[in-house]
Amino acid sequence: MKRNILIIAFTLITIGAVYAQEYKLAKSSGKLEIKEVNNVTIEGYNGNEIVFSSLDGSPEKDRRADGLRAVSNMGLEDNTGIGLAVLDKGTTYQVYQLKKMDGPRVKIMVPKGVSIYYSHSSPYGSDVKFKNVESEIEISTVHNGVHLENVSGPMNVKTVHGEIEADFSTNMKSPISITSAHGLIDITIPAATKATMSMSTSHGEIFVDPAFKLEIEPKSEWVKYGSNKVNGKINGGGLDFTLSSTHNNIYLRKK
Repeated sequence: MKRNILIIAFTLITIGAVYAQEYKLAKSSGKLEIKEVNNVTIEGYNGNEIVFSSLDGSPEKDRRADGLRAVSNMGLEDNTGIGLAVLDKGTTYQVYQLKKMDGPRVKIMVPKGVSIYYSHSSPYGSDVKFKNVESEIEISTVHNGVHLENVSGPMNVKTVHGEIEADFSTNMKSPISITSAHGLIDITIPAATKATMSMSTSHGEIFVDPAFKLEIEPKSEWVKYGSNKVNGKINGGGLDFTLSSTHNNIYLRKK
Protein backbone atom coordinates (compact mmCIF):
# COMPACT_ATOMS: atom_id res chain seq x y z
CA MET A 1 0.00 0.00 0.00
CA LYS A 2 2.80 2.41 0.97
CA ARG A 3 4.60 1.54 -2.26
CA ASN A 4 1.49 2.42 -4.31
CA ILE A 5 1.16 5.75 -2.50
CA LEU A 6 4.81 6.55 -3.21
CA ILE A 7 4.35 5.72 -6.89
CA ILE A 8 1.28 7.96 -7.13
CA ALA A 9 3.07 10.81 -5.34
CA PHE A 10 6.09 10.48 -7.63
CA THR A 11 3.81 10.47 -10.69
CA LEU A 12 2.04 13.65 -9.55
CA ILE A 13 5.35 15.38 -8.87
CA THR A 14 6.61 14.36 -12.31
CA ILE A 15 3.44 15.64 -14.02
CA GLY A 16 3.73 18.92 -12.11
CA ALA A 17 7.32 19.33 -13.20
CA VAL A 18 6.42 18.67 -16.84
CA TYR A 19 3.68 21.30 -16.89
CA ALA A 20 5.41 23.90 -14.71
CA GLN A 21 7.22 25.56 -17.61
CA GLU A 22 7.10 29.23 -16.63
CA TYR A 23 8.79 32.52 -17.34
CA LYS A 24 8.17 35.56 -15.13
CA LEU A 25 8.60 39.27 -15.74
CA ALA A 26 8.51 41.46 -12.62
CA LYS A 27 6.17 44.13 -13.95
CA SER A 28 2.82 45.37 -12.57
CA SER A 29 2.25 48.40 -14.82
CA GLY A 30 2.99 49.45 -18.38
CA LYS A 31 1.85 47.84 -21.64
CA LEU A 32 2.09 44.23 -22.79
CA GLU A 33 2.27 43.86 -26.59
CA ILE A 34 1.64 40.32 -27.87
CA LYS A 35 2.37 39.94 -31.58
CA GLU A 36 1.74 36.92 -33.82
CA VAL A 37 1.42 34.44 -30.96
CA ASN A 38 -0.85 31.74 -32.40
CA ASN A 39 -2.34 30.01 -29.37
CA VAL A 40 -2.75 32.17 -26.28
CA THR A 41 -5.05 32.69 -23.32
CA ILE A 42 -4.63 35.94 -21.35
CA GLU A 43 -5.92 36.17 -17.79
CA GLY A 44 -5.90 39.09 -15.37
CA TYR A 45 -5.01 38.61 -11.70
CA ASN A 46 -3.97 40.45 -8.55
CA GLY A 47 -0.22 40.06 -8.79
CA ASN A 48 3.01 41.94 -9.49
CA GLU A 49 4.51 39.73 -12.21
CA ILE A 50 3.58 38.88 -15.78
CA VAL A 51 3.68 35.09 -15.83
CA PHE A 52 4.09 33.12 -19.06
CA SER A 53 3.40 29.39 -18.88
CA SER A 54 3.34 26.59 -21.42
CA LEU A 55 0.20 24.48 -21.67
CA ASP A 56 2.10 21.87 -23.69
CA GLY A 57 4.53 20.77 -20.97
CA SER A 58 8.23 20.34 -21.66
CA PRO A 59 8.96 20.52 -25.40
CA GLU A 60 10.61 17.47 -26.95
CA LYS A 61 14.31 18.22 -27.18
CA ASP A 62 15.91 18.20 -30.61
CA ARG A 63 19.22 16.45 -29.96
CA ARG A 64 20.61 17.70 -33.27
CA ALA A 65 20.26 21.24 -31.89
CA ASP A 66 22.49 20.63 -28.86
CA GLY A 67 24.90 23.53 -28.54
CA LEU A 68 22.88 25.67 -30.98
CA ARG A 69 20.28 28.37 -30.40
CA ALA A 70 16.93 28.90 -32.11
CA VAL A 71 16.48 32.27 -33.83
CA SER A 72 13.76 33.86 -35.95
CA ASN A 73 13.98 35.99 -39.10
CA MET A 74 13.68 39.00 -36.78
CA GLY A 75 16.81 37.92 -34.95
CA LEU A 76 14.81 36.96 -31.85
CA GLU A 77 15.76 34.18 -29.46
CA ASP A 78 13.70 31.99 -27.14
CA ASN A 79 14.61 33.57 -23.80
CA THR A 80 11.68 32.00 -21.93
CA GLY A 81 12.19 28.28 -22.50
CA ILE A 82 8.63 27.95 -23.86
CA GLY A 83 9.09 29.07 -27.45
CA LEU A 84 8.60 32.80 -26.89
CA ALA A 85 10.83 35.85 -27.09
CA VAL A 86 9.97 38.49 -24.46
CA LEU A 87 11.59 41.91 -24.87
CA ASP A 88 11.58 44.41 -21.99
CA LYS A 89 11.48 47.93 -23.45
CA GLY A 90 11.08 49.74 -20.13
CA THR A 91 7.34 50.41 -19.87
CA THR A 92 6.46 48.28 -22.90
CA TYR A 93 6.95 44.50 -23.02
CA GLN A 94 6.87 42.80 -26.41
CA VAL A 95 6.07 39.13 -26.90
CA TYR A 96 6.73 37.09 -30.06
CA GLN A 97 6.74 33.40 -30.86
CA LEU A 98 9.62 31.96 -32.85
CA LYS A 99 7.66 29.48 -34.99
CA LYS A 100 5.55 30.92 -37.79
CA MET A 101 3.16 27.96 -37.86
CA ASP A 102 1.89 26.02 -34.88
CA GLY A 103 3.89 27.36 -31.91
CA PRO A 104 3.36 26.75 -28.19
CA ARG A 105 0.03 26.89 -26.40
CA VAL A 106 0.59 29.65 -23.89
CA LYS A 107 -1.20 31.14 -20.89
CA ILE A 108 -0.23 34.65 -19.77
CA MET A 109 -1.21 35.92 -16.31
CA VAL A 110 -1.28 39.72 -16.38
CA PRO A 111 -1.43 42.08 -13.36
CA LYS A 112 -4.46 44.36 -13.42
CA GLY A 113 -2.31 47.47 -13.84
CA VAL A 114 -0.89 46.33 -17.19
CA SER A 115 -2.73 47.28 -20.41
CA ILE A 116 -2.77 44.69 -23.19
CA TYR A 117 -2.32 44.92 -26.95
CA TYR A 118 -2.73 41.79 -29.09
CA SER A 119 -2.19 41.65 -32.85
CA HIS A 120 -2.25 38.71 -35.26
CA SER A 121 -2.28 38.73 -39.07
CA SER A 122 -1.25 35.23 -40.23
CA PRO A 123 -3.73 32.45 -41.14
CA TYR A 124 -2.21 30.21 -38.47
CA GLY A 125 -3.35 29.89 -34.89
CA SER A 126 -6.55 29.66 -32.88
CA ASP A 127 -8.97 32.10 -31.29
CA VAL A 128 -7.48 34.44 -28.70
CA LYS A 129 -9.04 34.33 -25.23
CA PHE A 130 -9.14 37.02 -22.53
CA LYS A 131 -10.45 36.33 -19.02
CA ASN A 132 -10.85 38.49 -15.89
CA VAL A 133 -9.04 41.43 -17.47
CA GLU A 134 -9.83 44.82 -15.88
CA SER A 135 -7.20 46.87 -17.70
CA GLU A 136 -7.39 48.44 -21.15
CA ILE A 137 -7.50 46.01 -24.09
CA GLU A 138 -6.65 46.60 -27.74
CA ILE A 139 -6.99 43.73 -30.23
CA SER A 140 -6.37 43.59 -33.98
CA THR A 141 -6.66 40.27 -35.85
CA VAL A 142 -7.28 39.12 -39.40
CA HIS A 143 -8.35 35.47 -39.11
CA ASN A 144 -8.63 34.85 -35.36
CA GLY A 145 -11.85 34.92 -33.42
CA VAL A 146 -11.88 36.76 -30.08
CA HIS A 147 -13.42 35.50 -26.82
CA LEU A 148 -13.67 37.87 -23.86
CA GLU A 149 -14.91 36.62 -20.48
CA ASN A 150 -15.53 38.81 -17.42
CA VAL A 151 -13.83 41.85 -18.93
CA SER A 152 -14.53 45.50 -18.16
CA GLY A 153 -12.93 47.73 -20.80
CA PRO A 154 -12.04 50.22 -22.03
CA MET A 155 -11.35 48.32 -25.22
CA ASN A 156 -10.95 48.52 -28.97
CA VAL A 157 -11.40 45.14 -30.70
CA LYS A 158 -11.12 44.67 -34.47
CA THR A 159 -11.07 41.54 -36.62
CA VAL A 160 -11.56 40.92 -40.33
CA HIS A 161 -12.78 37.30 -40.53
CA GLY A 162 -13.21 36.27 -36.89
CA GLU A 163 -16.23 36.20 -34.62
CA ILE A 164 -16.22 38.22 -31.41
CA GLU A 165 -17.91 37.04 -28.23
CA ALA A 166 -17.74 39.14 -25.05
CA ASP A 167 -19.18 38.75 -21.56
CA PHE A 168 -18.73 41.94 -19.53
CA SER A 169 -18.38 42.39 -15.78
CA THR A 170 -20.38 44.91 -13.76
CA ASN A 171 -17.37 47.24 -13.50
CA MET A 172 -17.47 48.41 -17.11
CA LYS A 173 -15.46 51.38 -18.41
CA SER A 174 -15.83 53.16 -21.75
CA PRO A 175 -15.17 53.68 -24.54
CA ILE A 176 -15.89 50.18 -25.84
CA SER A 177 -15.61 49.56 -29.59
CA ILE A 178 -16.05 46.08 -31.12
CA THR A 179 -15.83 45.61 -34.90
CA SER A 180 -15.77 42.63 -37.27
CA ALA A 181 -15.92 42.81 -41.07
CA HIS A 182 -17.18 39.27 -41.72
CA GLY A 183 -17.82 37.66 -38.33
CA LEU A 184 -20.76 37.93 -35.96
CA ILE A 185 -20.65 39.93 -32.72
CA ASP A 186 -22.29 38.43 -29.61
CA ILE A 187 -22.19 40.63 -26.50
CA THR A 188 -23.51 40.02 -22.99
CA ILE A 189 -23.75 42.89 -20.47
CA PRO A 190 -25.39 43.27 -17.05
CA ALA A 191 -29.08 44.18 -17.21
CA ALA A 192 -28.54 47.37 -15.18
CA THR A 193 -25.87 48.75 -17.54
CA LYS A 194 -26.34 52.40 -18.51
CA ALA A 195 -25.02 52.69 -22.04
CA THR A 196 -25.29 54.81 -25.17
CA MET A 197 -25.30 52.29 -28.00
CA SER A 198 -24.24 52.66 -31.62
CA MET A 199 -24.88 49.43 -33.54
CA SER A 200 -24.45 48.98 -37.28
CA THR A 201 -24.36 46.26 -39.94
CA SER A 202 -24.52 46.51 -43.73
CA HIS A 203 -25.57 42.95 -44.61
CA GLY A 204 -26.62 41.42 -41.28
CA GLU A 205 -29.26 42.08 -38.63
CA ILE A 206 -29.28 43.40 -35.08
CA PHE A 207 -30.92 41.49 -32.22
CA VAL A 208 -31.41 42.97 -28.74
CA ASP A 209 -32.83 41.35 -25.61
CA PRO A 210 -36.13 43.16 -24.88
CA ALA A 211 -35.35 43.12 -21.16
CA PHE A 212 -33.10 46.12 -21.80
CA LYS A 213 -34.75 49.50 -21.45
CA LEU A 214 -33.58 50.48 -24.90
CA GLU A 215 -35.19 53.66 -26.15
CA ILE A 216 -36.61 51.86 -29.22
CA GLU A 217 -40.01 50.14 -29.17
CA PRO A 218 -39.72 46.33 -28.71
CA LYS A 219 -41.81 44.27 -31.09
CA SER A 220 -41.30 40.64 -30.00
CA GLU A 221 -39.50 38.39 -27.58
CA TRP A 222 -36.27 39.23 -29.41
CA VAL A 223 -36.25 42.58 -31.14
CA LYS A 224 -35.11 42.47 -34.77
CA TYR A 225 -33.95 45.68 -36.39
CA GLY A 226 -33.83 45.74 -40.17
CA SER A 227 -32.11 49.09 -40.53
CA ASN A 228 -28.35 49.26 -41.06
CA LYS A 229 -27.72 51.41 -38.03
CA VAL A 230 -29.39 51.63 -34.64
CA ASN A 231 -28.56 54.29 -32.09
CA GLY A 232 -30.19 54.10 -28.70
CA LYS A 233 -29.81 54.40 -24.98
CA ILE A 234 -30.02 51.61 -22.43
CA ASN A 235 -31.29 52.58 -18.99
CA GLY A 236 -31.03 56.27 -19.85
CA GLY A 237 -27.59 56.15 -21.47
CA GLY A 238 -24.05 56.25 -20.16
CA LEU A 239 -21.07 54.22 -21.37
CA ASP A 240 -20.05 54.78 -24.99
CA PHE A 241 -20.60 51.44 -26.74
CA THR A 242 -19.98 50.80 -30.47
CA LEU A 243 -20.79 47.46 -32.17
CA SER A 244 -20.24 47.01 -35.90
CA SER A 245 -20.35 43.94 -38.17
CA THR A 246 -20.35 44.60 -41.91
CA HIS A 247 -21.44 41.18 -43.19
CA ASN A 248 -22.90 39.42 -40.16
CA ASN A 249 -25.30 39.76 -37.23
CA ILE A 250 -25.04 41.56 -33.93
CA TYR A 251 -26.49 40.06 -30.72
CA LEU A 252 -26.86 42.04 -27.51
CA ARG A 253 -27.79 39.94 -24.47
CA LYS A 254 -28.37 40.61 -20.77
CA LYS A 255 -26.84 38.66 -17.89
